[in-house]
Parts: sequence; structure tokens; C-alpha cells
Amino acid sequence: MDLLPAETSIETVKKHRFRSLKMVDLNYEEILSDVPFGAEYGKLDNGLNYYVRLNSKPKMRAALALAVKVGSVLEEEEERGVAHIVEHLAFSATKKYTNHDIVKFLESIGAEFGACQNAVTSADETVYELFVPVDKPELLSQAISVLAEFSSEIRVSAEDLEKERGAVMEEYRANRNANGRMQDAHWLLMMEGSKYAERLPIGLEKVIRTVSPETVKRFYTKWYHLPNMAVIAVGDFSDTKSVVELIKTHFGSKVSATDYLDIPRFPVPSHEEPRISCFVESEAAGSAVMISCKSLVTELSTVKDYRDLLVEAMFYHAMNQRFFKISRKKDPPYFSCSVAADVVVKPIKAYIMTSSCKEKGTLNALESMLTEIARVRLHGFSEREISVARATMMSEIESTYLERGQVQSTSLREEYLHHFLRKEPVVGIEYEAQLQKTILPHISASEVSKYSENFRTTHSCVIKAIEPRAVATVDDLKTVVLKINSLEDVGSISPWDEDHIPEEIVNSKPNPGSVVQESEYSNIGATELILSNGMRVCYKCTDFLEDQVLFTGYAYGGLSELPESEYISCSMGSTIAGEIGVFGYRPSMLLDMLAGKRAEIGTKLGAYMRTFYGDCSPTDLETALQLVYQLFATEVVPGEEDIKIVMQMSEESVNAQERDPYTVFANRVRELNYGNSYFFRPTRISDLRKVDPFKACEYFSKCFKDPSTFTVVIVGNIDPTIARPLILQYLGGIPRPSEPILKCNRDDLKGLPFTFPTTIIREVVHSPMVEAQCSVQLCFPVELKNEKMMEDVHFVGFLSKLIEAKIIQVLRFKHGQIYSAGVSVFLGGNKPSRVGNARGDISVNFSCDPGVALALVDLSLDEILRLQEEGPLDADISTVLEIEQRAHENGLQENYWWLDRILHGYQSRIYSGDVGASFAVQDDSRSDVRKTLTPSTAQQALQKILPFPCKRQYTVVVLMPQDSRFPLLKSIVTNAKVQFGFAGLIVLTFCIWRYSRTSSRS
Repeated sequence: MDLLPAETSIETVKKHRFRSLKMVDLNYEEILSDVPFGAEYGKLDNGLNYYVRLNSKPKMRAALALAVKVGSVLEEEEERGVAHIVEHLAFSATKKYTNHDIVKFLESIGAEFGACQNAVTSADETVYELFVPVDKPELLSQAISVLAEFSSEIRVSAEDLEKERGAVMEEYRANRNANGRMQDAHWLLMMEGSKYAERLPIGLEKVIRTVSPETVKRFYTKWYHLPNMAVIAVGDFSDTKSVVELIKTHFGSKVSATDYLDIPRFPVPSHEEPRISCFVESEAAGSAVMISCKSLVTELSTVKDYRDLLVEAMFYHAMNQRFFKISRKKDPPYFSCSVAADVVVKPIKAYIMTSSCKEKGTLNALESMLTEIARVRLHGFSEREISVARATMMSEIESTYLERGQVQSTSLREEYLHHFLRKEPVVGIEYEAQLQKTILPHISASEVSKYSENFRTTHSCVIKAIEPRAVATVDDLKTVVLKINSLEDVGSISPWDEDHIPEEIVNSKPNPGSVVQESEYSNIGATELILSNGMRVCYKCTDFLEDQVLFTGYAYGGLSELPESEYISCSMGSTIAGEIGVFGYRPSMLLDMLAGKRAEIGTKLGAYMRTFYGDCSPTDLETALQLVYQLFATEVVPGEEDIKIVMQMSEESVNAQERDPYTVFANRVRELNYGNSYFFRPTRISDLRKVDPFKACEYFSKCFKDPSTFTVVIVGNIDPTIARPLILQYLGGIPRPSEPILKCNRDDLKGLPFTFPTTIIREVVHSPMVEAQCSVQLCFPVELKNEKMMEDVHFVGFLSKLIEAKIIQVLRFKHGQIYSAGVSVFLGGNKPSRVGNARGDISVNFSCDPGVALALVDLSLDEILRLQEEGPLDADISTVLEIEQRAHENGLQENYWWLDRILHGYQSRIYSGDVGASFAVQDDSRSDVRKTLTPSTAQQALQKILPFPCKRQYTVVVLMPQDSRFPLLKSIVTNAKVQFGFAGLIVLTFCIWRYSRTSSRS
């Protein structure tokens, strides 16, 4: 029984909203509704499906999609890559729009063409996605009309196709890097014997370069039928009926060009013998092992199916906890290991284990992975392991339930996409929470353990070793498989040995501090406390998300203060201390201690600041602040084994970087632009051997010792009556040392030693590559004068967006030679002094065909010079202003945005004790720049902020393949019919997701 005080806090009430959520009477044979919860759902006379849902997060925005059950598996041999080409052509030209007018329209309403204005082509489907403002009725209507054009009016002329070939080809080339080759190879091995194996969505180079408009048009009209499509609209609408009417208006008259064809299904054959393969490639980022076991997809249709899904999820939680603990033991077999599963193509679900390990360690890693799965089959999970997994899952569904009214429209759009494409039920968060709350307590350890059966090597298993240099052989891998199978057969694998886990994070609670000064800042809705130990704490209460509290604490003084001789050791402080445990407990132990709680804390040692940051549930704020207290109270002392593991991991990382052409390229860019400063120099093996781990940990401990040097900003759903006592106890209770430790005046910090070249430098970096890649970075120095700093910082933001848009227009839409381009601003090398100018750079980045790289550099320079000499168009300025305004409006509804803005208020040059005032000045500066931004003022700013003319001072570095013959890619496979290439190290996630969900984006 819960004993509650008469007056409970908001957090407690919210917690109890979940606790009071009613259980459901379970009937495992009950069919889950196929009517998607929360949506107006139906079908037009022409067969088009539609889903419309009201959702006010974010305000005045809508997430739209057109889902098409057409992917690359439907292509014939001469069409390989055409499904993806159609996706590209959609944004280029339709019956109503031409010459990328769709992109121009999207950008004109503040909906950037990029991550959200995109399309995804996979083996089984194509999805077009838009995220648009709806504060004006005509915007939603026009956005839906764009999707309607995609459904049946994509234009496929010879001219349109020629314009897009370059962009598609560049996307193809980008996929042929180390990771791409490895993913392609794994896909082929997994799908051997099915049509999927020969239908990678990116297609074939020959087809991309030569396919005729007639072939593309034929594929489009053959398969793009309205019954195979669904329109999804989730957003801040006034009502659903009017949106349905818009869908009927724009789609109702559409007809398919040819007779409807059923979408065929393509089976993937099973196999009893494991397919075992060794991939060796010079650009590999390290050694790894991947085990994949395939099974047929089972339909999720009943409550029993849902229960099975929860049991499976609990298996992954428990298994991953165990893998993590093994990775942190003495002489571990791998650095990381994880297990999960997903539907990779319509008929197949894959159960996948991946590990990253030291070089020459793949056999040990494979043996450990197979042993651990066998151990679970023989002995099962312990009750404690299952209770930890259960608590974690219960915490996750509680958080989801509490924020059920604050779900992003893009997330809901994804649910309806899965309903249409995969027949996954959408039952609503409340019912899911009820099901999980009812089912989870009754799932037993033995049930969970049975899911290890899915990882038997006889279950259509694929085992792959990844190595930068050949060490293991297929026979070696086979021997390991046979060895573990034999040990399991005779029961010679011992049970899991569990460690003792402390119950409390803080054994003895500190004495609370007190508030010595309090200030209210009404313009930002924040309260500032100066505590008795000198720490400054500013908190802002929001209701954006019910289950989110964010915080960041920083202190001036970082790595720039160190002599060069100590830099390399101390810069490793976070890495070494993090492996040992910065909160007084080993990471593997802390994982169990935090089960069921949502509290994550990280640290960073930067050039000029030391930072800790966190994210927690309001109900776990005490736990998060306890971790902060422990961070300051812990003296990190490295042990011999800790040092050995960390340094081994670091050496593997450095070796991997030296093999990677892109890292070699980035290192040369830094070397040229920053004068070979030791702070920007890449770490070498010789540097690692100079690292003093004791000095690294001593420095790290000093960085988080003196609370009087720290300012902490907290933003989120907090109740001050509960939060303030916790702040006083755990932040105010951090003891202040008798002597100041690393107390630095921001105006006296040492600046990083770097100088940008004063002339023109054009350099080509030649690097050995398995397949030709080319990357370009064009960089200009920037110096902002102190007296106009606020305005100029905002001008830089606007101008970077302007330059990016114009470079894309010229290089992609006009010349068709790139896939995308980015413009980035770096001002971080400048010390945070309140006086003096700020130095940095603006860089333009893109990849392209090696043969046209230098010509595209000149086109980019010509375009930037044209902007400087002639200025942009009115439409260009309107677009940049609209995009920035929409981003600003979205930010006002996000905790992360407010946290960042308040931190900037404290760290601003004009901050002098009143964060509200500095915030207001920054906001006014933004408004002033918006009001004054015209083609003329943008032109003047481009002349002032960049070198003018821009062609007089810049650096260009181009990554090119080495002239020598490319090394042959080696692959040894058990089945002689399958020979592929490999590249890249997979550590955290499934590489094959790329083909199941996000295969290619336009």
C-alpha cells in the first residue's frame, strides 16, 4: 500500500496516473482491431487509402506522407535502380510542376528540402514524406496536391531524366564506401536464392547512366496504382473532415495509367547449414562479427501475438545487459555486443547479434557470442536479470503513456505507415500501456529464455567475420560453431555468475545547502538560485513533454589551459574515467542500479569548458541529481585492467581512422586550416603511448570538484516545490573545497593556437581506396568584430543557409552533379572572452564524381562571388527568412531549444549577471537582422563577413582516389556461388535496416 501525504506533487500525481491505469481482462485469442486508433480512415472510389488524425505537436504543423507498395524487388533486370530513379524524378518534374518547382514551393513555405522533405525507396516500398506549416489553409491544400502529383503525374522526359542522373549517380557512389560495400555484401548473403538478393534499391551503375525514359515510364505506370497507395496526414488541423475533403479534391479524379496488377510476393529460401563468410578489406573500420538468423514474419493480430512481442523485447533487454557486462570484464572478447531483430523484407524477420572486437579477435568474439546464447538455452536468465528488464520496459511504457498527448506528428505518421505497409495494428498508447502493465509482471524468466532458440545456427543462420587484414578463415569459424554446439550438447557450459549490486546510489545523503540569492526572469520564465556552495542554478518549468527534464552544467576552463605536454593525457580523461565509472560505480553495475529509472548523465571536457549534461523523467529527478552529486564526490582511480581495456579500444580506433580515407581527408583539412595546431592534430598510436592514465583521471576528477565554478540550467516538467529541495540537497550539498580548483576567469582563458591561411590553397589528397570516392571542402575564414557581434552572428546563420541553397541549386538542380551539399559554421576555436573579435570559418562540403570535382569548386566560387557582387534575389531572402522562422517557431515548443538558448544567455559576451537581459538582447538582435535582411544587406554582409572577393582567400581540399590500381576486394564464402565485397565495422545497429526502411533518400 502506498502511503501518500495529503498534498502530493505534480510528479507524484503523474506517476500515479500510470499506477492507477486499469488493468485489462486478458483474452489471448482476442483479435486486435484492424481499424487504426485515432485516425479517420477510409478508401476513395479509385482505391486510394487515407489516414487523417488531429495532433497539435508541434503547433500549426502537419506530417504528410504518400506510401506506395512499390520497391526495387519489382524491377526487371534492365530496370535495376528504376524505383529509386522514379522517386528522384518526383521532386524534379510532374504534370503540374517543373524544374524542381516542388522544391522551391516547399522551401518558400519554410519546409526545407532535406531530412523531412524526403523520400525513401526500399526493396518493398517507396514513401514520400512532407512536413509543412498549416497556419494558412492554402498551404495544406497545395502540399496534398504535391503528393497527388507523385501518385500518377510524375513526368519522365529525356530532359528530366538527364538532369537527375548525376544526383542519383552521386548517391550510388556515396553508397560504395566501406560501410556501403559491407551492407551490400551482407544483404546478398542474407537473401541468397531470392529475387531480393539482386535488387538492391540503389540499382546498377549501368542502369543509372543509360536507362531510357521509356523504361522508367513503363515501370512507373505499371506499378504506381492508387489501390497500392495511402495518403497519411497527421497534424494540427481544425478538423479531420476538411482534410479528408482536400484529399478527395486532389486525389479523387486521379486514375492509374494501366490495368491494376497484384503485387507479387518473393520468398526467401531457408537453409539448415549456416552460411559462413570472412570479409577482408583494407578500409575496414575494425574487426567485428555478425550473426543473423532468419525466420518467416509472423502476423501481429491477437493479444497473444502482442504478449509474444513483449517476451521477445524482454529477451533483448536481458541479453544486451549481459553482453554489456561481459564487454567490461577482464580481457573481454569484444568491445561491444548487442542483439535485436527487425522485419527486413516483407516475408523475413532477422534476429541479429553484432559485436566489435580487437584486431585478430573475431574467433574469440564469435565463441563468446555463441557461448552466451547457449548458456541461456541451458540455464536461462536469472530472476534478477528478468526483473531488471521488466523494470526497464515498464519505465519506457510509463513514459510513453504520460506523454501520449504530446507525441510528435511525425511519430504518429510512422505508425500509420506501418499499418498500411505491414498490417501492424495501431491500438493507441493507452490500450498498449494497459496491456503492458497487465502482461509484464507475469512474464517468467523461462519464457524469456526460450527466445534464445531463434539464434540457433541451424535456423537459416549467416555468420560473418569482418577484418581489415585476413586472420580468421571460414574453417576457423566453422570449428568455433562446432565446438560450442558440442559443449551445449553435453551441457558443459556453466551458469551465469552474477555480481552483487548496491541498492543506493548515494549511501549517505549530503547536508542540504541553502539559497543565498534568488532572481526571477519573467521574459524567459526562469528562476535563478545562487547556492551556498557558490553553484548557480537556473530552472525553467515547461509543459512541452510530461516526462522530460533536461539539464546542463558548465564551468569555464578546459583543455586550452593545459601545456602541450599534458594535453594528450588529459584529453583522454573522459574516455578513461568513463570506462572506470565516474559516479562511484562501474558502468556495468550502474546499469542494474538504474533499472526502471530514466536518468542519464554524460560529461565532456572541451577546449574552454567542462560540462555535464543529463536527461531524466520528472519522477527520477532525484536519481539524476544524485548522479551529479556522485560525479563531484568520486575520485576516479584507474586499475591495471581498466587501463588495458581503454587503451586497447583507443588503439583500435586510431588504427581504424588511419585506414579510413575520409578521416585522412578531414585530418588534412584541419591541418591546413588551423596551422597544424596540436589541439586539432589527429591522435596517433605514438601519442597514445605517451598517455598517463593516472594524470588523465586526476585531471578529470579535478574538473568536477569545485561546485562554485559551475552554472547549471534545468528545463522541463518540474514542480519547484519538489525540485528545489532536491537541488539544495544534491547540488547545494556538494562540498566546496577549501582552495579553489580550476577556477578560471572567462576573459583570461588561453585561446587555441590556430591561424587560417592568408592565401589561396588548393590541394588534392590522394588516398588508397577500394572504390573511387571524392569529397570536397571549400573553406573561408571568418572574423566577426566585437562591436557588431550579436547581429553578425545572426547574419552568419542566415548567410550559411543562403549559400547552401544556392550551391544546391547550381550544382544539383542546374548541373545535376551532386546529391547534396552542406554549409557549416565554426566559431568554436575562439575563446569565450567578452572582448575581442571572434574568428572561425564557413565551409562548403559536397561529394561528387572525381572527374568533375575541381570544376564544381570553381562553379561554387563563381556562385558565391556572384552573391557578393550582385546580391541574392528577393525570393532567396524570403525563403531563408521563412525557413528560419519556421525553425524558430518549432524551437519555442522544445525543451532542448530553451535549454540551449538559456545557456547561450549565460555564455553570451554581453552577460553581466542578468541572464534575462542577455537573452533579450540576443532575441532583439535576431529580430533586427530579420527586419533588415534584404538582398542589399545580405550582399553587404557577404562582403563583410567573407573575404571579398571570395576568390582571394580560401582553402579547397579534395579527396581523390590514389592513382594506383585499386586493391582487389577479398571475400571467402562457404558457398562458391556467392562472392562479395566487404567494408566497414558495424557496432551498434543492424546494417540491413538500410534496405528494409531507409534504403535511399532523394
